[in-house]
Amino acid sequence: MLRVLVVVLLAAAPAWGAGVVEVVTTSTDLKALVEVVGRDAVRVVSLAPAVHEAHSVEIKPSQLAELRSAALLVRVGLDHEPWLEPALQAVNERRFQPGGPAVLDCSKGISLLGTETARVRDARGVHVHGFGNPHYWLDPENARPITAGIRDALARIAPTERERFEMNRTGFIAMLDERLERWTRTMAPYRGTRVVVFHETWPYFAKRFGLVIAGAVEPTPGVPPSPSHLTELVRRMRESDVRLLIAGPESNAAMVSHVASRSGARPVTLYSSVGGDPTARSYVGLFDVNIKRLADALASR
Repeated sequence: MLRVLVVVLLAAAPAWGAGVVEVVTTSTDLKALVEVVGRDAVRVVSLAPAVHEAHSVEIKPSQLAELRSAALLVRVGLDHEPWLEPALQAVNERRFQPGGPAVLDCSKGISLLGTETARVRDARGVHVHGFGNPHYWLDPENARPITAGIRDALARIAPTERERFEMNRTGFIAMLDERLERWTRTMAPYRGTRVVVFHETWPYFAKRFGLVIAGAVEPTPGVPPSPSHLTELVRRMRESDVRLLIAGPESNAAMVSHVASRSGARPVTLYSSVGGDPTARSYVGLFDVNIKRLADALASR
């Protein structure tokens, strides 16, 4: 009986030994950031793919097995992951409950935007962005607190590796600083440019790089817009000389084309997650791709 109890306890709380730290993240962006801090001391899998319907992810049985064996769950937090709760219920591990010892909620310590947005209901239930806009990783400055949290969480699991985690993070931040200076310089001529977004994914990105979001095709996150809203949006875009319509690879292509053709704005596809474009293979690479696509679109106007 004692032997069985010991086996159960070990299964419920994986311990770090000589091997790598097993980590599960809720996004490819957090996966990329865990990897830059942990390097070869971690093995990371993301529950969500790079491109998926907003706030909707189908979890496979193999991913539940990965979650069960993970030493750490790294999540976006807020209410960005309504699909995560059923997975956690299926795994049924106390350590993964909110505030649990095996969970890192990366939204803690972030200066959130959109905290005044009211929660709404539609046919599918309560929707998102009620606690603040959750797309905070799209401001590269927020990689600082995110990676600091990752460093500390990994060091709690593998304390003998703390110095290595710190060195890895320091090198990453130095590279990020250099790239951020370059991205800011590239976007400087376009500061104050008015844009419309398809989904409220881009406030952090826009604030960092000086864009002004003049409206959204989806006035409420995840809720299809009414014909009257689209008509009014197109009118305002014409009147205020909106130059760009920012969409994602998951956006409704027909609706993007409809709004762009009637408003005269140029549509541009940006990627909100690492791997959304094959060339955006890292966190820094994601911004390299998006800044280039955005600058090219603005320069051609």
